[in-house]
Amino acid sequence: MSGKRKRVVLTIKDKLDIIKKLEDGGSSKQLAVIYGIGETTVRDIRKNKEKIITYASSSDSTSLLAKRKSMKPSMYEELDRAMLEWFNQQRAKGNPISGPICAKRAEFFFYALGMDGDFNPSAGWLTRFKQRHSIREINIRNERLNGDETAVVDFCNNFRDFIEQENLQPEQIYNADETGLFWKCLPSRTSVNKGKCTVPGHKSVERVTIMCCANATGLHKLKLCVVGKAKKPRSFKSTDTSNLPVSYFSQKGAWMDLSIFRQWFDKIFVPQVREYLRSKGLQEKAVLLLDNSPTHPNENVLRSDDGQIFAKYLPPNVASLIQPSDQGVIATMKRNYRAGLLQNNLEEGNDLKSFWKKLTLLDALYEIAMAWNLVKPVTISRAWKKILPTIEEKEGLDFEEDISVATVATILQHTKGLENVTTENIEKWLEVDSTEPGYEVLTDSEIIRRAQGQTDESSENEEEEIELIPEKHINHAAALQWTENLLDYLEQQGDMILPDKLVIRKLRATIRNKQKMTNSSQ
Repeated sequence: MSGKRKRVVLTIKDKLDIIKKLEDGGSSKQLAVIYGIGETTVRDIRKNKEKIITYASSSDSTSLLAKRKSMKPSMYEELDRAMLEWFNQQRAKGNPISGPICAKRAEFFFYALGMDGDFNPSAGWLTRFKQRHSIREINIRNERLNGDETAVVDFCNNFRDFIEQENLQPEQIYNADETGLFWKCLPSRTSVNKGKCTVPGHKSVERVTIMCCANATGLHKLKLCVVGKAKKPRSFKSTDTSNLPVSYFSQKGAWMDLSIFRQWFDKIFVPQVREYLRSKGLQEKAVLLLDNSPTHPNENVLRSDDGQIFAKYLPPNVASLIQPSDQGVIATMKRNYRAGLLQNNLEEGNDLKSFWKKLTLLDALYEIAMAWNLVKPVTISRAWKKILPTIEEKEGLDFEEDISVATVATILQHTKGLENVTTENIEKWLEVDSTEPGYEVLTDSEIIRRAQGQTDESSENEEEEIELIPEKHINHAAALQWTENLLDYLEQQGDMILPDKLVIRKLRATIRNKQKMTNSSQ
């Protein structure tokens, strides 16, 4: 007779490991044996997968997750949700946080939420709040977190020791950062209001979140990660999103969030980094350096199955000073994007108003992908000089000239309607979204509504307005006529090569066959 199985209580980290193994095809039966638990427990973990991941993602400490065994909620759940949202935003902004500040804010939210009874934000309450969310010590008091030069020196020294201990080369060290992009914004009297750039006489211009990621040499740039509002904007039409020049995700406010970031890390970052390092004959081991954005999950969640590719966080008091992507990389990409749009308009000979009206999100994605490709390795490599001062000398990279205001002004001189735009307006246009974060910044009122489970109706309504481009049905006869016209044009051009003509002829044959099949079925 078999003995009774010893009761095993799993930590949050254990549950995360089981979820990863289940996602990779592991069976409940095998995992139950490995962890000494019942299959029912494994199935419960699978059922509560999102809840566990969300809890772990909002945690501040990997070591505490390895000890914590429950997700016991607070008796004031709404207050807990509001405080965690507020805390994460303050940390991301680099604002000072202390015990007294947290206590005062908790008291404010308690009464603003209309909760019953008396509430005393004591030291005991603060300790339990930190334990529930695996938050490390809150001991920074009066100094402002943004711009701590002493902390910069300490972090850089510690990080260099870390990469030496881990035996990591610059090719194995990555940084990723999000930013908002106003992709349809004219260089004339622009203004920003609640996440949108507005143009006189036009509807509000759309915004997307873009995330850049590259290694410290600048020689491996991953495809941009773009978050838009619609799952499939109308301008995509029949386009397969997997064939886009960017990795496209959707979220109702076009913000990065914990779920999207985790998907990107697991499905895009880890496989592409492995492939790159393999091609260079390097060990498949890498670190991703991140800031403290509320949309970045806990380090324990951002880890490959073998633990060799993982994330590391910049301290809140140094991120604004040394994060590589913020040292000119994102700014260069955005300048490339806007200059590219103007140049395209000039080459096509359109008047600017009609060009901008016809510009779709799909057009913008191709243009921003090109703008990212134009960011040279030297720009990225030099952005790391505060953290890795020797990398520039190792790579021997040349100087890259940035897109200047003068360059844009030259293009505008040949752009109808914008010939007299001032230098000041050009500079404002180039920098219009320079401080736009990739995550949603909530007001106190919005935090309260979200904590109470209320949704933002305006955001849901706005989603329906995306890409209101009329659907066009093109029949076989029209397509065939266009193909015939294109062939006639190619025949008249003496400099067209034979393969170009053969491709169009093959396309014409395909359309003819489709037309015959349609006619025969009628």
